[in-house]
Amino acid sequence: MQIVCLDLEGVLIPEIWIEFSERTGIPELAKTTRDEPDYDKLMRGRIGILAAHGLGLPDIQKVIAGMRPLEGAHEFLDWLRAECQVVILSDTYYQFAAPLMRALGYPTLFCHELVVEPGWRVRDYRLRMKDHKRASVNAFRQLNFHTIAAGDSYNDTAMLAEAHAGILFCPPAKVEAEFPQFPVTRNYDELRRAIVAAGKG
Repeated sequence: MQIVCLDLEGVLIPEIWIEFSERTGIPELAKTTRDEPDYDKLMRGRIGILAAHGLGLPDIQKVIAGMRPLEGAHEFLDWLRAECQVVILSDTYYQFAAPLMRALGYPTLFCHELVVEPGWRVRDYRLRMKDHKRASVNAFRQLNFHTIAAGDSYNDTAMLAEAHAGILFCPPAKVEAEFPQFPVTRNYDELRRAIVAAGKG
């Protein structure tokens, strides 16, 4: 039995914080896990910037409501779900993901939760568990699944290493250079072929 674990942002949907950065004109919010490997440092910085500019959860959700999955993502996901079990492992938040999950046909999503104060100010974030992507892949392996993982960022590399087969999808150059052990795919056709090949391994 095979299971494929996918990252969400950069693989199936655009990067939410980059979209929000462009809409608000705050360039500091464009930094993502493609740039910063320390997730806590990244999120603390984001929360501080939101507070400094008086922005809250509804401001982010308004931007997300206008976003759509990446071109071809829905069709790719439909194909993959017909072939095997699929779980999306993301470091986004349930308060962000709901409209985009609807647009993708409600795939299974494991992610985190924001701590929001009255008045909708983002005060903190709550991890589902530390290093949840790697731990989830490990758990699926313990359940005797042949595991394949695909992602694009620093925070995906642990789950790629934990899986029977890890695949990079449209990674930034520095991630590709630092993790040459993972094959690189640049579009959904290449990712589809890499998953099929990994399933035969």
